[in-house]
Amino acid sequence: MELRDLKTSFLADLADGRRASSNTVSAYGRDLESLLVFVEARADARRAKVQLDVFVLRAWLGELARRCKPASVARKISAVRAFGRWMKRYGHASVNVAEQLLRPKVARELPMFLSAEDSASVVESPDAENVASGRPSSADGALREVLALRDRALLELLYGTGIRVGELAGLSLDQLSLSEANSVIRVLGKGQKERMVPLGRRAVSALEAWLTTRSALAHRRTRFVDPAAVFLSTRGRRLNPRAVQLLVRRYGLLGAGRTDLHPHALRHTCATHLLDGGADLRVIQEILGHASLSTTQRYTHVSVAHLLKTYDAAHPLAKSKKSGHP
Repeated sequence: MELRDLKTSFLADLADGRRASSNTVSAYGRDLESLLVFVEARADARRAKVQLDVFVLRAWLGELARRCKPASVARKISAVRAFGRWMKRYGHASVNVAEQLLRPKVARELPMFLSAEDSASVVESPDAENVASGRPSSADGALREVLALRDRALLELLYGTGIRVGELAGLSLDQLSLSEANSVIRVLGKGQKERMVPLGRRAVSALEAWLTTRSALAHRRTRFVDPAAVFLSTRGRRLNPRAVQLLVRRYGLLGAGRTDLHPHALRHTCATHLLDGGADLRVIQEILGHASLSTTQRYTHVSVAHLLKTYDAAHPLAKSKKSGHP
């Protein structure tokens, strides 16, 4: 089979056999496409057969190193290694030549997160924006109130539960349990793994307020309303992840003066605040749906860094050392 045909079969197996998320499949597809374009151009220039070997792969990495960050190069190597393992497993190659590639060292940056005060301001910003815009007795005013309820519930969930943006956009009504005794959401995460995530009182209240007005976002002409989706667009359809990202950026600016806020930062914020509040790492791992505890442990570094920063700013001894006094 040609490499392009193998790539197509690999991505199909990744999606169907391994149940990888659509984002993962797309990312692997882009990385492999980058490799295939390079290999085909190199083969054409040399009038040679298109094939993968360690010399071609190293030449490709050399080109990547000039224009990509180490983290991007490391991700592309992971994609090619997975592709090589798949080809070897199904007999399309005798060895996985990508195993000889060395991943570049990647400095692990601390995840971005908000303070408790900024988090509250962001979550409450839909209400503040609605009040500031006024509430005239018109269709537009009523629509603004409904959207404010939707956005408040959306932000409460992102910050209060730490779910991923794709998990939030994919939420359906039958995944909610808002009873007083057992308020949880059933989340379908990476690899189609299901987990139960508890809901706080504020998230429950915000969801209940939104759900009572949800039908108001029916399509103006057809009156269509998605029968399953929790969060709707103004046309009655399921809100997509990109729309959620834009909303979070907008409220990040309104509530915290941040132009770079994204849904994953609210996930980081949730985890960091849980840890600061005394939650066990295993509990946080279960809530966030991390496959490995090592992924969750990075939040300990965030908390320590935050602790040291607070100490340096507040403790007299720290201040005297900075000023050069003994």
